[in-house]
Amino acid sequence: MSKIDLTTRELMLESIKHYAKTKIPFDFVREHDAKNLFPAELIKDMYRHDVLGVNLLLIPEEYGGLGGSTTDIYRICEALARIDLGIATSVFATFLGSDPLSVGGTPEQKAYWFGRMAKENMLVAYGATEADAGSDLVSLRTRAEHVIENGKITGYKITGSKMWISNGGTADLYTVLAIAPGGPSWFLMEKNTPGFTQDHHEDKHGIRLSNTAGLSFDEAFVPAANLIGGVEGQGLLQAQAVFGYTRLMVAAFGLGAGEEAVETAIDYACHRIQAGGPLAEKQGYMHKLITPHYIRFEAARAFIDETAKKLDVNNHGQATEGSIAKYYATEAGNRACEDAIQALGGFGYTKEFAVEKLKRDVKITCIYEGTNEVMEMTIYRGRWQEHLKTRGEYYKNIAAEMEQIHSKTPDLGADVLAQGLRALAYILEECRLQRLTRHQFITFKLGELIANGEVAAALCRALGAGKIPEGSKFDMDTLKAMCRVNAREVAYDIAARGARLVLGAGAGDANNMLAQTNFAAIQGRMAGITEDMDKVSAKLRELFKK
Repeated sequence: MSKIDLTTRELMLESIKHYAKTKIPFDFVREHDAKNLFPAELIKDMYRHDVLGVNLLLIPEEYGGLGGSTTDIYRICEALARIDLGIATSVFATFLGSDPLSVGGTPEQKAYWFGRMAKENMLVAYGATEADAGSDLVSLRTRAEHVIENGKITGYKITGSKMWISNGGTADLYTVLAIAPGGPSWFLMEKNTPGFTQDHHEDKHGIRLSNTAGLSFDEAFVPAANLIGGVEGQGLLQAQAVFGYTRLMVAAFGLGAGEEAVETAIDYACHRIQAGGPLAEKQGYMHKLITPHYIRFEAARAFIDETAKKLDVNNHGQATEGSIAKYYATEAGNRACEDAIQALGGFGYTKEFAVEKLKRDVKITCIYEGTNEVMEMTIYRGRWQEHLKTRGEYYKNIAAEMEQIHSKTPDLGADVLAQGLRALAYILEECRLQRLTRHQFITFKLGELIANGEVAAALCRALGAGKIPEGSKFDMDTLKAMCRVNAREVAYDIAARGARLVLGAGAGDANNMLAQTNFAAIQGRMAGITEDMDKVSAKLRELFKK
């Protein structure tokens, strides 16, 4: 359940939009982007309790915060990404930096540090990544050695380095992952700690309004009380506990940035006259460059919202779901920003229009918090285990769920998606029987097909229950048209590309593969996609022409 009531959350979102219009105009963003400047004062202003107090969302109520839920925070992340993804990353870095404390801190540590964060509006940084330990945290080299006085551990001397740390050069407080004698552990370190230095601000391709810097530690001392949880060796477990949550927030970034780019393109297309009419009325223009993206956004929104609601019940876990959300939404956002440049033609390629910057910014969402290749592998591993544990029934069960939804709501395309999910179950089983998962590329592609199938199922699930996903701007009739298009295309893609994977590895028989994936029946269900795309295109013109 949301910890902030719906009215309060909507007021917060409106306050962020109003603040952006008055304090963060595009000229401000463009100037800071060109000069690679981090707007530290602006971020501090956004943290002020009498302005926005966005940092209070991450702080529990008992320590002076708002205690925002996962749903509250992903909605805020989406809104911030639409303003500027660099600024959004800076705010998210504080959220991320506090996670080890939230997950593993003792009651005394939480009371002290969260209390200070709330009162002092601290910027926080998450110090995990190293040159040889990005997503592979097991390869950490930063060390924390005991400082012993009178036979008692009184502190730690930390030596090593970190890289690609958001807020790295500007934070007031750092959570640092290091190898203690008892194993990987998180430590709290304040700025100006002797032996601790911040490296230069990186000159990045995008998100140039966020500060990114390396960290260096030369026997930097922290007291024993700053060992998060008070027990060594819990660091990796504490990090892994929030992967589902943190990757969901990056998914919201991909969604927000992608939406901003596509809506900019729609508005342009509504006013740009070509061959006697607006570009937005050209079917080829809309069906190629605009409409498919918003269909994917609404599917992503349904999956993000579904996963957030699960995390609101249980704060930890959902690692595979978080990876699916992050992979799908950031790939969708990245492709949408690319096509938004194309949609604006030469204007899109200039810095005068925001889509050029959005494309540079959104690319990082496919890289940080685990590259999307790592996400593909994580998704595959998680669902491969489910396939094995259920003896191949996992996706057959979801297919049965889709058929049940279709029986009650037959205008969603859930029945054809069920056929696609049964094909996915068959493809996975063929990969098991033929031992095809020894090919790493196949496991990557399986991760992609799994993500597409599960996201499509989430949209069917939400609409089948009569629910419009949080933050959607569309009526139920339009969402159903989107769902039909997505369900049909995903089913076709799973059957066609899944078969290609198996056959391409030299396994299986083509005719049998076509029969077992029910490809002919899935093909037969493609009728109506163009009509539904036209319907969605008309609604997009109606909603986003300014």
